[in-house]
Amino acid sequence: MRRALAGCLALSVSAPPVGVFLMLRRMSLMSDAMAHAILPGAAAGFVVAGLSLPAMTIGGLVAGLAVALLAGAVTRTTVLREDASLAAFYLISLAGGVLLVSLRGSQVDLMHFLFGSVLALDDPALLLLGGICTLTLVTLALIYRPLVMECVDPLYLRSVSRAGGPVHFAFLGLVVVNLVGGFQALGTLLAVGLMLLPAVAARFWARELGATMAASVVIAVLASFAGLSLSYRFDLPTGPAIVLSAGTLYLVSMLAGPQGGLLRRLVRPRHLEA
Repeated sequence: MRRALAGCLALSVSAPPVGVFLMLRRMSLMSDAMAHAILPGAAAGFVVAGLSLPAMTIGGLVAGLAVALLAGAVTRTTVLREDASLAAFYLISLAGGVLLVSLRGSQVDLMHFLFGSVLALDDPALLLLGGICTLTLVTLALIYRPLVMECVDPLYLRSVSRAGGPVHFAFLGLVVVNLVGGFQALGTLLAVGLMLLPAVAARFWARELGATMAASVVIAVLASFAGLSLSYRFDLPTGPAIVLSAGTLYLVSMLAGPQGGLLRRLVRPRHLEA
């Protein structure tokens, strides 16, 4: 449980800020596509070396980056938009990954790939998650200003700087890296939950970008702690418990959040009268 908490806390610090930028760019569903895109690479690492953390991590990174680059290339050279090309590659990747795991492994191995095993995190996995957290925070600090500008007005950024392309691909790399880290803890199907749900929930608590990122980290930490505690007390699957805790915090935020929550919209303040 202590290792699981440490791993989830590292993921809670790195993944939600990336999710905030995905939400700002209206690319929230892209993270789901990328989460499935890493599956064939991780499955190939499993076929070659078994349940080896380095092999599965390298395979997932290669597959995720390849899908991101291919989708970007298709978008720039054909009439397809980025969401359509990502959807096509994600379906191909998901089917190929499941096929690879099924040919070599068992039903238990397939469930491990899809839903993860956060209670089985060992020292190498914790070091990987810590390294991903450090890399993400440092990279976001370095590309923060051009990344914000690219989200708000990419045409203006393109007119005054050539940083748009490198920043875009660096951000896609951060998405892939964090999904690979989430894959080690929560599995392919749940990795995106800790990235997006806290980011979406934080929108109801803050207006400025920096405050939204901080709120998303706090919500992710609370969800990780609550999910682990509930799974321990009631003998529940840990990964789904964490994601459902984040979903519960999202629903609470949607109802009671001061920035556009439902209750705030229903109970309007009275106007001052002369």
